[in-house]
Amino acid sequence: MKSRSPAPQSRPKTTPTVSAQPGEVRIISGQWRGRKLPVLDVMGLRPTTDRVKETLFNWLMQDTHGRVVLDCFSGSGSLAFEALSRHAQSALLLERDSRAAAQLKQNLARIQCNNAEVRQTDTMQFLAGPALQQFDLVFIDPPFRQGLALPCAALLQQGWLKPDALIYLETEKELDISGLPESWRLIKDKIAGQLAYRLFVYQPVAA
Repeated sequence: MKSRSPAPQSRPKTTPTVSAQPGEVRIISGQWRGRKLPVLDVMGLRPTTDRVKETLFNWLMQDTHGRVVLDCFSGSGSLAFEALSRHAQSALLLERDSRAAAQLKQNLARIQCNNAEVRQTDTMQFLAGPALQQFDLVFIDPPFRQGLALPCAALLQQGWLKPDALIYLETEKELDISGLPESWRLIKDKIAGQLAYRLFVYQPVAA
Protein backbone atom coordinates (compact mmCIF):
# COMPACT_ATOMS: atom_id res chain seq x y z
CA MET A 1 0.00 0.00 0.00
CA LYS A 2 2.12 3.39 -0.26
CA SER A 3 -0.11 6.48 -0.30
CA ARG A 4 -3.54 5.21 -1.17
CA SER A 5 -3.95 4.71 -4.87
CA PRO A 6 -6.95 6.13 -6.72
CA ALA A 7 -10.16 4.16 -6.69
CA PRO A 8 -9.61 1.10 -8.90
CA GLN A 9 -11.40 0.91 -12.19
CA SER A 10 -13.77 -1.95 -12.72
CA ARG A 11 -12.35 -4.79 -14.74
CA PRO A 12 -14.11 -6.50 -17.60
CA LYS A 13 -15.82 -9.73 -16.70
CA THR A 14 -13.95 -12.87 -17.54
CA THR A 15 -15.22 -16.30 -18.34
CA PRO A 16 -15.29 -18.82 -15.47
CA THR A 17 -11.95 -20.48 -14.89
CA VAL A 18 -11.13 -24.09 -14.17
CA SER A 19 -9.46 -24.84 -10.85
CA ALA A 20 -6.00 -26.28 -10.71
CA GLN A 21 -5.66 -30.00 -10.02
CA PRO A 22 -4.04 -31.46 -6.88
CA GLY A 23 -0.29 -31.05 -7.08
CA GLU A 24 -0.38 -27.79 -9.00
CA VAL A 25 -1.39 -24.15 -8.71
CA ARG A 26 -2.89 -22.10 -11.50
CA ILE A 27 -2.26 -18.44 -12.21
CA ILE A 28 -5.66 -16.82 -12.68
CA SER A 29 -4.87 -13.61 -14.53
CA GLY A 30 -2.17 -11.34 -15.85
CA GLN A 31 0.81 -12.02 -18.08
CA TRP A 32 0.97 -15.73 -17.12
CA ARG A 33 -2.77 -16.31 -17.06
CA GLY A 34 -3.69 -19.98 -17.18
CA ARG A 35 -0.18 -21.28 -16.43
CA LYS A 36 -0.15 -24.26 -14.08
CA LEU A 37 2.84 -24.79 -11.84
CA PRO A 38 3.74 -27.97 -9.93
CA VAL A 39 3.52 -28.08 -6.14
CA LEU A 40 5.30 -30.56 -3.89
CA ASP A 41 3.39 -32.66 -1.37
CA VAL A 42 4.98 -31.15 1.74
CA MET A 43 3.45 -31.49 5.21
CA GLY A 44 1.69 -28.27 6.23
CA LEU A 45 1.72 -26.85 2.70
CA ARG A 46 -1.80 -25.71 1.92
CA PRO A 47 -2.13 -23.66 -1.26
CA THR A 48 -4.80 -20.96 -1.21
CA THR A 49 -7.77 -22.24 -3.20
CA ASP A 50 -8.63 -20.71 -6.55
CA ARG A 51 -11.92 -19.39 -5.19
CA VAL A 52 -10.30 -17.62 -2.23
CA LYS A 53 -7.45 -16.34 -4.41
CA GLU A 54 -9.89 -14.96 -6.96
CA THR A 55 -11.79 -13.13 -4.22
CA LEU A 56 -8.55 -11.69 -2.81
CA PHE A 57 -7.35 -10.36 -6.13
CA ASN A 58 -10.79 -8.94 -6.86
CA TRP A 59 -10.39 -7.04 -3.58
CA LEU A 60 -6.95 -5.84 -4.65
CA MET A 61 -8.04 -5.00 -8.21
CA GLN A 62 -5.27 -2.79 -9.62
CA ASP A 63 -3.45 -2.60 -6.27
CA THR A 64 -0.91 -5.23 -7.31
CA HIS A 65 0.65 -3.18 -10.11
CA GLY A 66 4.02 -1.78 -9.05
CA ARG A 67 3.86 -3.24 -5.54
CA VAL A 68 6.84 -4.59 -3.63
CA VAL A 69 5.60 -7.95 -2.34
CA LEU A 70 6.55 -10.05 0.67
CA ASP A 71 5.16 -13.60 0.84
CA CYS A 72 5.84 -14.59 4.43
CA PHE A 73 5.04 -18.32 4.34
CA SER A 74 5.28 -18.89 0.64
CA GLY A 75 4.65 -22.63 0.38
CA SER A 76 3.37 -23.13 -3.16
CA GLY A 77 4.01 -19.49 -4.04
CA SER A 78 0.45 -19.20 -5.33
CA LEU A 79 -0.17 -15.68 -3.99
CA ALA A 80 3.22 -14.25 -4.95
CA PHE A 81 3.04 -15.73 -8.46
CA GLU A 82 -0.42 -14.23 -8.93
CA ALA A 83 0.80 -10.79 -7.83
CA LEU A 84 3.84 -11.02 -10.09
CA SER A 85 1.64 -12.05 -13.01
CA ARG A 86 -0.39 -8.90 -12.36
CA HIS A 87 2.77 -6.77 -12.63
CA ALA A 88 3.97 -6.40 -9.07
CA GLN A 89 7.34 -4.65 -9.10
CA SER A 90 9.13 -7.44 -7.22
CA ALA A 91 8.56 -10.20 -4.69
CA LEU A 92 10.47 -11.85 -1.86
CA LEU A 93 9.26 -15.38 -1.09
CA LEU A 94 10.17 -16.84 2.30
CA GLU A 95 9.97 -20.62 2.69
CA ARG A 96 11.54 -22.81 5.39
CA ASP A 97 11.23 -26.22 3.69
CA SER A 98 14.21 -26.82 1.41
CA ARG A 99 12.27 -28.89 -1.13
CA ALA A 100 9.44 -26.36 -1.37
CA ALA A 101 11.97 -23.52 -1.73
CA ALA A 102 13.71 -25.40 -4.53
CA GLN A 103 10.36 -25.92 -6.27
CA LEU A 104 9.61 -22.20 -6.00
CA LYS A 105 12.91 -21.38 -7.69
CA GLN A 106 12.20 -23.88 -10.45
CA ASN A 107 8.74 -22.41 -11.02
CA LEU A 108 10.12 -18.88 -11.25
CA ALA A 109 12.57 -20.13 -13.87
CA ARG A 110 9.74 -21.96 -15.66
CA ILE A 111 7.83 -18.71 -16.20
CA GLN A 112 11.05 -16.75 -16.78
CA CYS A 113 10.40 -14.41 -13.88
CA ASN A 114 13.49 -12.38 -12.96
CA ASN A 115 12.05 -9.91 -10.45
CA ALA A 116 11.48 -12.32 -7.56
CA GLU A 117 13.74 -13.94 -4.98
CA VAL A 118 13.23 -17.09 -2.92
CA ARG A 119 14.93 -17.34 0.46
CA GLN A 120 15.00 -20.66 2.25
CA THR A 121 14.68 -19.43 5.80
CA ASP A 122 12.57 -19.51 8.92
CA THR A 123 10.19 -16.59 8.47
CA MET A 124 10.08 -15.62 12.13
CA GLN A 125 13.86 -15.57 12.44
CA PHE A 126 14.19 -13.61 9.22
CA LEU A 127 11.67 -10.95 10.29
CA ALA A 128 13.28 -10.70 13.73
CA GLY A 129 16.41 -9.42 12.00
CA PRO A 130 16.99 -5.89 10.72
CA ALA A 131 14.48 -4.65 8.16
CA LEU A 132 16.67 -4.09 5.12
CA GLN A 133 13.68 -3.52 2.83
CA GLN A 134 10.10 -2.26 3.10
CA PHE A 135 7.08 -3.80 1.43
CA ASP A 136 3.68 -2.46 0.41
CA LEU A 137 1.89 -5.75 -0.31
CA VAL A 138 2.31 -8.57 2.22
CA PHE A 139 0.82 -12.07 2.24
CA ILE A 140 0.59 -13.94 5.56
CA ASP A 141 -0.74 -17.46 5.08
CA PRO A 142 1.00 -19.62 7.70
CA PRO A 143 0.34 -23.27 8.51
CA PHE A 144 -2.83 -23.38 10.57
CA ARG A 145 -2.92 -23.70 14.36
CA GLN A 146 0.80 -23.25 14.91
CA GLY A 147 0.60 -19.83 16.55
CA LEU A 148 2.46 -18.03 13.78
CA ALA A 149 0.06 -15.38 12.49
CA LEU A 150 0.03 -12.89 15.38
CA PRO A 151 3.79 -13.08 16.12
CA CYS A 152 4.47 -12.58 12.42
CA ALA A 153 2.26 -9.49 12.42
CA ALA A 154 4.14 -8.10 15.40
CA LEU A 155 7.52 -8.63 13.71
CA LEU A 156 6.36 -6.90 10.54
CA GLN A 157 5.80 -3.77 12.64
CA GLN A 158 9.55 -3.49 13.16
CA GLY A 159 10.23 -1.53 9.99
CA TRP A 160 9.15 -3.97 7.26
CA LEU A 161 5.98 -2.15 6.17
CA LYS A 162 5.57 0.97 4.08
CA PRO A 163 2.80 3.34 5.19
CA ASP A 164 -0.50 2.26 3.62
CA ALA A 165 0.85 -1.22 2.90
CA LEU A 166 -1.82 -3.79 2.12
CA ILE A 167 -1.68 -6.96 4.20
CA TYR A 168 -3.52 -10.19 3.43
CA LEU A 169 -4.01 -12.58 6.34
CA GLU A 170 -5.36 -16.13 5.94
CA THR A 171 -5.89 -18.16 9.13
CA GLU A 172 -8.01 -20.82 10.75
CA LYS A 173 -11.53 -19.51 11.30
CA GLU A 174 -11.44 -19.69 15.08
CA LEU A 175 -8.27 -17.63 15.56
CA ASP A 176 -8.75 -14.62 17.84
CA ILE A 177 -7.19 -11.70 15.95
CA SER A 178 -7.79 -9.10 18.66
CA GLY A 179 -4.03 -9.07 19.27
CA LEU A 180 -3.22 -7.73 15.79
CA PRO A 181 -1.50 -4.32 15.70
CA GLU A 182 -3.85 -1.36 16.14
CA SER A 183 -2.30 0.23 13.06
CA TRP A 184 -3.84 -2.52 10.87
CA ARG A 185 -7.25 -1.34 9.66
CA LEU A 186 -9.52 -4.06 8.33
CA ILE A 187 -10.77 -3.42 4.78
CA LYS A 188 -12.35 -6.72 3.77
CA ASP A 189 -12.98 -10.08 5.39
CA LYS A 190 -14.67 -13.36 4.59
CA ILE A 191 -15.15 -16.87 5.95
CA ALA A 192 -14.83 -19.92 3.67
CA GLY A 193 -15.30 -23.25 5.40
CA GLN A 194 -12.68 -23.61 8.12
CA LEU A 195 -10.62 -20.58 7.11
CA ALA A 196 -10.94 -16.84 7.51
CA TYR A 197 -9.26 -14.41 5.15
CA ARG A 198 -8.86 -10.69 5.61
CA LEU A 199 -7.32 -7.67 3.95
CA PHE A 200 -5.85 -4.85 6.05
CA VAL A 201 -4.19 -1.52 5.38
CA TYR A 202 -1.26 -0.45 7.54
CA GLN A 203 -1.79 3.06 8.85
CA PRO A 204 0.88 3.90 11.42
CA VAL A 205 0.09 6.55 13.95
CA ALA A 206 2.14 9.70 13.41
CA ALA A 207 4.70 10.33 16.17
